[in-house]
Amino acid sequence: MHLPTLPATGLRWLAALALLALASGCGGKPPAATAAPTPSLTVAASRPASQQLERTLVVSGSIGAWQEMSLGVELSGVRVADVLVDVGDTVKAGQVLLRLDARTLEVQARQADAALDQARANLALARSASARGDTLLARNLISTSDNDQLKATLISAEAKLTTAQADRDAARLKLSFATLVAPHAGVISARAVQPGQVVSAGTELLRLIRDGRLEWRAELAERDFARVHEGAVVELTGPDGAPVQGRVRAVSPALDPQKRTGLVYADLPRPGALRAGMFAQGRILLGSVAATVLPREAIVYRDGLPYVFVLKDGEAVTKVVQQRISTGTQQAGMVEVTGGLGPDDRVVVRGAGFLSDGDLVRVAGAADAAGQPREARP
Repeated sequence: MHLPTLPATGLRWLAALALLALASGCGGKPPAATAAPTPSLTVAASRPASQQLERTLVVSGSIGAWQEMSLGVELSGVRVADVLVDVGDTVKAGQVLLRLDARTLEVQARQADAALDQARANLALARSASARGDTLLARNLISTSDNDQLKATLISAEAKLTTAQADRDAARLKLSFATLVAPHAGVISARAVQPGQVVSAGTELLRLIRDGRLEWRAELAERDFARVHEGAVVELTGPDGAPVQGRVRAVSPALDPQKRTGLVYADLPRPGALRAGMFAQGRILLGSVAATVLPREAIVYRDGLPYVFVLKDGEAVTKVVQQRISTGTQQAGMVEVTGGLGPDDRVVVRGAGFLSDGDLVRVAGAADAAGQPREARP
């Protein structure tokens, strides 16, 4: 059997295809080069700084009057003639606040004056009679017993004059009770009386905040109580948002044995919009101390706990480690770090909120091949 004979051109094509197939099977594609790791974010880093921070104690308390006086009258069954003040009025010491219907009392005072005049006249008559009796006794014109009677009448007249004077003073004092005056300067804080009302002794008619002076009373826990001293500055915020400053006037000498708390009293010389009975949160300034701080944006809160991201090394591209810290006072955008961080640790201060533990980052301003600065200071 004879195979067909191929032309020379066909043989050359078959040889070329065979060589191509051999090259494809043995060589393949060249291996790809390993790609460099890519950072997920460019961040700014910094080390903790030392700064003076004000130590403060944030507590809540109520606004009250330094001294609030309950005012009333000492008469019963007397009608109110006029009320001269209202809530919020500022009054002076001795200023008339209220008047009662004093017509009956005025009549009684006039009667007491008349009785006093009569007693004086009787005393003058008794003195004259006693003196005349002494003269007649010396002439033996009257008996000794008659003269003794005249002297007894004189003593009785003197006693009646003393009684009449006391009655007159009592009537005038009672008449003065018909006018209620301010015992001290201050501000009227409450009014419970109207003209025409019949009042009784001991009933509160008006209330006066002495000198208009308010104070803030804060309740402190046992652990904080010993840190506060007289004269410490207190900063409150009024209902209108305006700051109100005061000073600690007194610290309670004892704690409540059940609640283990004590009261701090702070004077508010300019209370602004604060009023007695309001509730206000305030800060007690305890002085300044040196503290380790970080910018607030460097701290990330996760599950309610504070964390920072610490750079693993000083390279331009590096990993970050999520690290738990403890914090203290916050002031002017800075947060005190009380634990969990060393003074030489570099911390991500911008971009921390987008990171996770172990992420690869590029540090802005870190050293590169051109020899640029290794760290950007915020």
